[in-house]
Amino acid sequence: MNSAFLAWILRMPLIKRWALMHAVKNENVAEHSHQVAVIAHLLAVIRNTYFKGTINAEKAATIALYHEVSETKLQDINHVTKYHNPDLTREFKKIEEMAELECLKTLPIELQPVFKPLLVQKEVDPEYKTLVKAADLISAYLKACDELRFQNSEFSHVKTRLEKMLLEYRNTMPEVDYFLTIFQEKCFVSVDQLAE
Repeated sequence: MNSAFLAWILRMPLIKRWALMHAVKNENVAEHSHQVAVIAHLLAVIRNTYFKGTINAEKAATIALYHEVSETKLQDINHVTKYHNPDLTREFKKIEEMAELECLKTLPIELQPVFKPLLVQKEVDPEYKTLVKAADLISAYLKACDELRFQNSEFSHVKTRLEKMLLEYRNTMPEVDYFLTIFQEKCFVSVDQLAE
């Protein structure tokens, strides 16, 4: 059997994020997934180190790497469009699951049980899903802040919306508050300032 699984992953850099918005710095799904994986890994390590967590940081990072795999088929769907109406949200989720299952079926059958709880969002352990969702929101929030840094006012409403969403995570997940307190400010410095 020849597998198209890696071809799905290798197409992720072709999928543009924020397609309906003007962006100073373009971002693709592969870049976003990498950032979410790094953030999810950090969140898990922070939880385990400071807040008595027992989550597997490597598993969190792996789930984050694959969390947008459906977008290889479906493109990046605008958040407001996707969540504007509950009926529409349900239909989008069904279509995403169909794409995730299609991707899963490209793997040799023996590998599918290993990848199913990583690829198919409905199958992801809820604790990990929440952590990856927090990482996903943080990544989008940092993107909005970065665009605003370059005077792109198109992202001002995005930043406001994401701040409200992240407030709930900050109140319920101390690792999110710790992460933003420790890491957010330096995300916007120049390369010369990284050494300071």
